[in-house]
Amino acid sequence: MERISPQLVAITKKIDRFTDATGTLVAWLNVPLMLVVAYEVGMRYLFDAPSIWAFEIIYMLYGTIFMLGAAYALHKGAHIRTDFFFERWSTRTKGIIDSVAYIVFFFPSIFAFLVLSAQEAWYSFEIAERSEQTPWRPLLWPFKTVVPLTCLLLLVQGVSETIKSVYEARTGLELEHKEKVEV
Repeated sequence: MERISPQLVAITKKIDRFTDATGTLVAWLNVPLMLVVAYEVGMRYLFDAPSIWAFEIIYMLYGTIFMLGAAYALHKGAHIRTDFFFERWSTRTKGIIDSVAYIVFFFPSIFAFLVLSAQEAWYSFEIAERSEQTPWRPLLWPFKTVVPLTCLLLLVQGVSETIKSVYEARTGLELEHKEKVEV
């Protein structure tokens, strides 16, 4: 049986702890989201006085939570895959498929998204782009910066997942078991 390098195990554990910490931090954004939604519902339906800012805050917070939670979801195995086929394969086959998918598709596409979204966020910052959704018109660059930050988090977690999948491909053993997430 092939052993994995202790340094690679240490790297995956550090990355996974980092992703757990960022996922937990991002999850706390649900508290202000809930407060803003409750405030807006109360103002709208109890006092017939909706705000001009709540809609923007709600979609920006929700979008931020959704995007920044992507790396945490990758770590926990919560992304969608074709389980009908995948669950029937051996651990070694799963590792081979995942390794190839990470190297050939995941890293190049996420890196491309990183470059393009960083350019878009920077341009938004340079022109002080504002939202046209409501009269409040908040700046958009902080929200647009979430996309390249998401790409960075995904790339970091992708390193850990690639190490795990290469180990599975080489040994036929799981380095980390992912719970099956039912929706």
